[in-house]
Amino acid sequence: MPKTRQQKEAEISDLVQEFKGAKSVVFADYQGLTVAKADELRNKARESGVRYLVAKKTLLSKAAKQAGFELDTSKLTGMLGAAFGKEDEVAPAKVLGDMTKDTPIKLVGGIFEGQVVGADKAIALSKLPSKQQLLGQLVGTMYAPVSAFVRALNAIRESMEKGSPAAAEVTTPEEKKEEPKAEEKSVEEPKTEEKPAEPEATPEVSGDAPAASAETTEAPAADVPPAA
Repeated sequence: MPKTRQQKEAEISDLVQEFKGAKSVVFADYQGLTVAKADELRNKARESGVRYLVAKKTLLSKAAKQAGFELDTSKLTGMLGAAFGKEDEVAPAKVLGDMTKDTPIKLVGGIFEGQVVGADKAIALSKLPSKQQLLGQLVGTMYAPVSAFVRALNAIRESMEKGSPAAAEVTTPEEKKEEPKAEEKSVEEPKTEEKPAEPEATPEVSGDAPAASAETTEAPAADVPPAA
């Protein structure tokens, strides 16, 4: 049963919103795709944040034009399905590209970074890693040194708990660092003992000292009485 004009207008309106909100769009020829595989495709698309829709070429062209894209669907072969990606630019191409491995589906073009692209560009995008895969690789690269450090610490802890020679090797550097400190103290201590003692003060002999002794010698002569 053919669609009414109102149904077509509603479908175009829905497609316009998808074109405007999508970061990228990939078109595929789904001719020969079974119902079971079509359901599998929609499920995978949903899991990746992609919406997959099937529409006539004329409706896709009108919706794309209203959204601001000059899309000539007459150049796209086969029966068209469109995958709209709102979160990841590569996800639509990845989802459809994975389905080409075991289904007759073919990538025929798309819209990327606001430009209409051909099948070769869509196929190239399908071979790129998705945003989730890139984030996973980035996280793995960032945490690789931390994981290695944690593993080393765990190995040292386990060896210390078991009392293996590795435990002695861990404590040996600390003991070696403390030994030079003790030697430095022993070297510095003799420096304070070698300080020369101050010479004792010797009494000075003044020139007036003999005169004083002479006066005391002459004093007894004054006590002798004169002769009669």
